[in-house]
Amino acid sequence: MFAQTFNSIHHYEFSREEVFPLLCPVREKDWIDGWEYEMVYSRSGLVEKDCVFTTPFGQGIETTWYVSEHEPKLFYVEFVRVTQGLFTVRISIQLDESKTGCTADISYRYTALSQLGKTMIESMVAQHFHEDMKYWEKALNHYLATGKMLVKEPMAG
Repeated sequence: MFAQTFNSIHHYEFSREEVFPLLCPVREKDWIDGWEYEMVYSRSGLVEKDCVFTTPFGQGIETTWYVSEHEPKLFYVEFVRVTQGLFTVRISIQLDESKTGCTADISYRYTALSQLGKTMIESMVAQHFHEDMKYWEKALNHYLATGKMLVKEPMAG
């Protein structure tokens, strides 16, 4: 039907060892303002290979997440999201060392499951992806520096 990839590189002022454990639905509650999830399956209670959790998508729709890869020694994690009737998303995150901390190479591969999903990818996702990624980078750096969540600014309007 239709697929599109969006990429982002984040720069963190902290080590991979500090950043990687926060790429977890449980830990994201500490640093992503508004993050909501429900754990469906995890042996450890945290992110791990084969972990499954859900998040609200809006209008009563739910997104199911599956952790297809989780390699802490390689600082790599991959999630697959399915929002029924709309799209799937493969999210891969690779952390690499840098002179000032680490970088995250983040890739979101959207595949439409319907015409509405295609329209959403072409409009909403394309319009907001980089803005959302900037918040993510800033929020994670803020949390690691202060131990506190960076609260999103209210939208104008």
